[in-house]
Amino acid sequence: MDIRQLTYFIEVAKYKSFTKASKSLHLSQSTLSKVVKSLEEELKVELIDRSAKNIELTDAGEIVLAEGEKIMESLDDLSIHLYDLMNLKKGKIKIGIPPVIGSLFFPKIIKEFNSLYPDIKIKIFEADSKTVQQEVTDGTLDLGVVMLPVDEKVLDAIPFVSNELILFVHHTHPLAQREKVDLKDLQNETFILFKQKLFQELIVQECLRAGFRPEIAYESLEWDFISGMIGENLGISIFPKPMENKVDQTIIKSVHIENPTLPWNLGLISKKKKRPSPAVRQFLQFISPKLPFEV
Repeated sequence: MDIRQLTYFIEVAKYKSFTKASKSLHLSQSTLSKVVKSLEEELKVELIDRSAKNIELTDAGEIVLAEGEKIMESLDDLSIHLYDLMNLKKGKIKIGIPPVIGSLFFPKIIKEFNSLYPDIKIKIFEADSKTVQQEVTDGTLDLGVVMLPVDEKVLDAIPFVSNELILFVHHTHPLAQREKVDLKDLQNETFILFKQKLFQELIVQECLRAGFRPEIAYESLEWDFISGMIGENLGISIFPKPMENKVDQTIIKSVHIENPTLPWNLGLISKKKKRPSPAVRQFLQFISPKLPFEV
């Protein structure tokens, strides 16, 4: 078995189609079919069930796919490590972050890191915490910032920031005059929430514990949209406390929530047992002494 055979088979398994895989690989369908067949003959087992209308993997095919993907990931890691070794202080780092985190922390982080290591390029990918966790686990991303907790059997996590979620209301709202509110005080309010699954689940779960289900009128991934809606007095929102520095406090007021307080704990995650590239190690050495951030 060689890398070419494995690569071609994985592509067919990915697309579940010889036609689509051949286009992706820029090969003729007949050539691709012959290579996959030669792999089956070499392993003395059928990998693909060709009797079905759509391509399905046999049990053996599923095993070869799973192990093959591990082999390809190891080869990718080898290439990255050798490249970074030959190009000292060069390389790239792929980091996944929830949208809110980007505006709060990463412009300053990237600026400071780039000033020290201008040849190491950081690529930022915005996605919800669940997606970031999965892509770090899959090896698509080197690092991620996510809501804690995470599965510590799979991921290593360094505390990134520890804070709380607070209430944001229009300055004319009756609750705007209070220093703090109980969560149950919000049971008759219209909510405008950040459209991120784990974030919403936390808020809904705590509201249910307080005895009510929140009425969610609007959802958005854009803080500017949410703050604009609050600014028009169309609802209230719950967001990380550091966001109070991002609003016009003459229009939008922030109020502490207690009974219960809503923790907002984030971690910097990496895949357990995966050897980081020199560039990633350099970034971790740079940022670890600064963590957790005080905001």
